[in-house]
Amino acid sequence: MSNLVADVANWFHAVFVEQFDVWIAIGFFAQAMFSARFIIQWLASEKAGRSVVPVAFWFFSIAGGAILFVYALYRQDPVFIAGQGAGILIYARNLWLIFRERRSALAETA
Repeated sequence: MSNLVADVANWFHAVFVEQFDVWIAIGFFAQAMFSARFIIQWLASEKAGRSVVPVAFWFFSIAGGAILFVYALYRQDPVFIAGQGAGILIYARNLWLIFRERRSALAETA
């Protein structure tokens, strides 16, 4: 059993300590930003008493997704590149639709 514990400890050290560099820090920062969008959405929903998706959700999605995309490019991970690249397009499209709707509503009230 102590061999298993030592193997797991060695694996954690190799993954989280030995290979730590500025890119790993960027990746963790990007993932934290990307994850923060869910906290924003949850808090907005709790405040409204119903499920809502605030505009900040999409800004955090784009920011976190873009940084994760750069990280994926550096890591040369095709699955991660494709996933984050497609996501960025979807987040940008959602923001475009929101701003277009707001601009239209402003034009109607003017």
